[in-house]
Amino acid sequence: MRDQIYPLVRRMILTGVIKPGDIIDEKAIAAQLEISRTPVREAVKKLSDEHLVEVIAQSGTKAARVDRREIEEAFLIRRALEAESAAQAATRMTEAHAEKLEDILALHARALTRKKYVEAIERDDDFHSHIASISNLTRLWRTVEISKAQLDRCRHLMVPRAGEGEATLAHHRAIIKALNSGDPENARQAMREHLEAAYKSTIAVLDGPGLIGATG
Repeated sequence: MRDQIYPLVRRMILTGVIKPGDIIDEKAIAAQLEISRTPVREAVKKLSDEHLVEVIAQSGTKAARVDRREIEEAFLIRRALEAESAAQAATRMTEAHAEKLEDILALHARALTRKKYVEAIERDDDFHSHIASISNLTRLWRTVEISKAQLDRCRHLMVPRAGEGEATLAHHRAIIKALNSGDPENARQAMREHLEAAYKSTIAVLDGPGLIGATG
């Protein structure tokens, strides 16, 4: 049950349904889902380990503030791991791998056209996850997924901005081209350029209006 509640609450935090600083009422969640508080408490503990919630003694549980230092650290972790993932994948690429990445790209583009931004971010993650799978480094993606939680909170504000989605698609096309070249260094560089550009947009979100509860 905890494993069902965890992604539900996590998604609400990442997409801004639960905003930074909002109270997370374990009792109310349990009542709404008609379950005991134990699995809710376990899910909250897991989210706390990812720094998405803050459990404060005598004060209850709140959605964590967006911490700039954690975002910077998450970016460094993601860039290092995914650049290596792309380099490894370049040596393993097949026609089937390339077709799968192109299919994901098409679904991503369709979601953006329809302004389904949550779905677009999910397809974006599918793209990066599949590259990790090609590289045979599936545990790497789980590490990235956990570490980038704070980055994702900014992404949900960033993606609807004019030009952001199109820029991501262009970077993904460049990554596919680099992977198809079979050159690990080309793939590594294409991934680094993509993630660095995304990070610059993330910083623009942090420094601009609209992000409630950000801390330096």
